[in-house]
Amino acid sequence: MITFSNTVKRYPNGFEALKGVTLSIAKGEMVAITGHSGAGKSTLLKLAAGIEAASKGSVLVNNQNLAEIKETGLGVLRRNLGLVFQDHKLLFDRNAFENVALPLSIAQFPRADIGKRVRAALDKVGLLDREKAHPITLSGGEQQRLCIARAIVNRPAILIADEPTGHLDQSYGATILDLFKSFNQVGVTVLLSTHDELNLARLKCRRIHLEMGRVAT
Repeated sequence: MITFSNTVKRYPNGFEALKGVTLSIAKGEMVAITGHSGAGKSTLLKLAAGIEAASKGSVLVNNQNLAEIKETGLGVLRRNLGLVFQDHKLLFDRNAFENVALPLSIAQFPRADIGKRVRAALDKVGLLDREKAHPITLSGGEQQRLCIARAIVNRPAILIADEPTGHLDQSYGATILDLFKSFNQVGVTVLLSTHDELNLARLKCRRIHLEMGRVAT
C-alpha cells in the first residue's frame, strides 16, 4: 500500500531529513512512526501524502510511484487520502459543517450526499451538536476532532496523521488514538506519528522508529 525504497529527502539548505529510508506498510495495517523532534517523522508523512517529493529513491502509494504522477494526478490521489497535519488549516470564516464539507464540495458530490456524509463524520468524532459552530469557538481538542472529521468524510482507504495527540492532555489523547484505532478496525490503513508513548502502548500496533532521518534497527 505504501512503500519507501532508499528514500532521501534533502532540502535546499542541504539538510537531509530522510537518509535512505526503506519500509513498507501493508493494506489495512496501522503503523506508528516514532522518534525525537527532528527525526524526520513529519517529512516521511508529507512524502507519503505527495505533499513533498523525494530527492532520491522512491515512494509508492497503491503501487503508483509518486515521482511519476503529474500534479493533477497527485490531486486525485490526495482526494483518496485522509490527512491530519499539525497546522489544522481550518477555515475560520466557515462553520464546522462547511469545513468538513469542503473536500466533498471540491469533488462535486451531490448536495444530499454531502449532508449525510458530513453529519456522519461529525457524529463519529462527537461534534454533531457543534455543526454550526465556527472553529474560533471550539477548544483545541474540538478543532483536532474537526480536522479528523474532515479527513474521514470522503471515507479514505489511507489515513495519515502527524502528531494527532499533540498539545492534548493524556486522557484526551487516548480518546483520539482510540478513534484512529476504530478506523483501522474497519479496514482503513493508518499511518501516524506520535510522541505519546503511554497511549501508544495501548494500541499494540507496529512501530517504526526514526533516528536522525534513518529507520532505527
